[in-house]
Formats: sequence, C-alpha cells, structure tokens
Amino acid sequence: MTTAMRHRHKTFQAIEVGDGGDGRWAAHARALWPEMAGLLTEEGRTRQGADRVRALFRAHMPELVPVLERLAGRLGRPGAEAFLTHAALRPFSPACTQIGDGGTLLRNYDFPPEQCEGTIVSSCFLRPVIGMQDVLWGLLDGMNDAGLAVSLTYGGRSVYGRGFAILLIVRYLLETCGTVDEALGRLRSLPVAVPQNLTLVDAAKAVTVFVGPDMPPTVAPDACAANHQHLPVTEEQERASRTQERLRAIRAAGADVAAMLRPPLYRPLDAQGLGTLYTAHYRPAEGLVTYHWPGASWQQSFGDFAPGSRTVALGRAG
Repeated sequence: MTTAMRHRHKTFQAIEVGDGGDGRWAAHARALWPEMAGLLTEEGRTRQGADRVRALFRAHMPELVPVLERLAGRLGRPGAEAFLTHAALRPFSPACTQIGDGGTLLRNYDFPPEQCEGTIVSSCFLRPVIGMQDVLWGLLDGMNDAGLAVSLTYGGRSVYGRGFAILLIVRYLLETCGTVDEALGRLRSLPVAVPQNLTLVDAAKAVTVFVGPDMPPTVAPDACAANHQHLPVTEEQERASRTQERLRAIRAAGADVAAMLRPPLYRPLDAQGLGTLYTAHYRPAEGLVTYHWPGASWQQSFGDFAPGSRTVALGRAG
C-alpha cells in the first residue's frame, strides 16, 4: 500500500436544507446530479418503470409524497422523481459495524471514500432530522427530534428484489416514527431491495433487525450488527469482510468509541480503497451526534447545528 493511499483525505460538509423548498437542498443536489444519475437503473429510465416506482412510493411512503414532489421539482432534472423514490437504484453494499446500547447508537461506516457523499444534513422535511446523507436525500444513519436513531449495514447476501434502497427507508423511519417499536411496525410493510441490517435506538430500547427482499423483518439476537444475518458465513465471505470477527469485537467492546477507532473495528484503507470513513456516536435523547476520526471529532446537535466542512485523514487507526 502506498503512503498516499494510507493517508488519503476526505472532506465532509455539514449543511442545513430546511424543508427542501428554499433552494439550499437543490443547489447541493444539482452539483451531485451528474455522478448520481448513473445510479438509476435502465428500468427506472423508462416511462413504465418510472410510473411503477412512483406508485410504489405512493403506496408505502404516502407521508413523504409531498416532499418527493417538492424535491424533484426543485432539482428539475429528467428522471429526478423516479430517482428520488430510491426504488430504481443500482444496489450498493457498504461494510459497516454498529451497536445500540444504553440510549446510544455507535457505528463505523466502511466504504470507498470517493463513493460516499460525506454530507451531514440538518433537515425538516416532516420533522427535524440530522444524519449522514447519501444519494441526495437518503441517510446512512441519523436521528430525529423524538429521540430515535437508526443506522444501516449491508446484510451480506446477494439477493435483489423490487423495493426501496435502505437509505430511503432510514430517512422514512426517522421522518415518521418516534420510537423503536413504532419503527419496527412500519418496517413490516416496507419492501426492501437488498438484504440489510438496521440498528434502532431510543431512550428505552435498542434493537437490530434483519430485512431483505426474501424475508420478513427479523429481530437479531442483540443490538449489534456487522455484515451477515441469520445464515452461516462462508470462509470466503469472512476473509473478504471479517464480518464475524467484527461482530465478536463490538459485542466484547460495547458502545466504546475508542474501540471503534482501533482494528479490527476500524478498517484502514485497503488496496481496493475500502476502509472506515467515519465513526458516528448518536445520543438521540439529547439530540447530539459526534462524528469521530482518529485524532479528530465533530459534534452536531438540534440545538447547535454548525454548517461548514472538515477535511480528515483516512487510513490511520488510533
């Protein structure tokens, strides 16, 4: 591995977008649109496919329909509404580790840095939400003003079906739910395109649930998740992702930020450019989140959200 790869840098930014109607969200989204548009499937580019995903969105996320229409109108690009449904996107598979414990949600997000939007967003589409945005309005993790926090990891199985990208499901749960139990109820009616694991935390409960296109939502044995679900992990999969090793490590460490910044939970950038991009520590009852990197941190909250940017070094574990 070269020195340049070991010490690659990434800039994260924090923005406020309100309800998406005043142009701030659209200015950000238009700048990203040329690279994002390629994520739309060929079916989603057809009139029939676009009609199908819009109908799916209206059926399963009716509360967000006015938001979808507002954002698509502001974006003003061909195919914008179909794209923003997140029901016609090419699948992606981040390799992450997360735990919910004692009213906190702690997670590492592992992905190639050039493929991560890296935008911390404070929004008020239906209610105040803060989270790490990806693919224009989806969320990798986040919290709302009711004290609910949610984050995702890839479920590790190569299955694909008709449904929503998990990014928008995280957004939907935070926009419409106030508790873990309410979110679990909503999940039962949401079709998911790719197997994923969600960890949900409120002041009273922490749960990890396995979801996928071929299974009903299934509560995991504890509120921890890496990149596998209920099926055995093959030796090849373990060599590639070290999912079982990371799950054992996070169970042993608990919700410990210092442990998340050390191997095996922290993953330095490898030869393929995959590694830990950030650690997020949510305390949703307090409305606080702190993003951590080795040697740096950035706190945001509902009471004191600070727009700006931070450039951090990746690939150096603490």
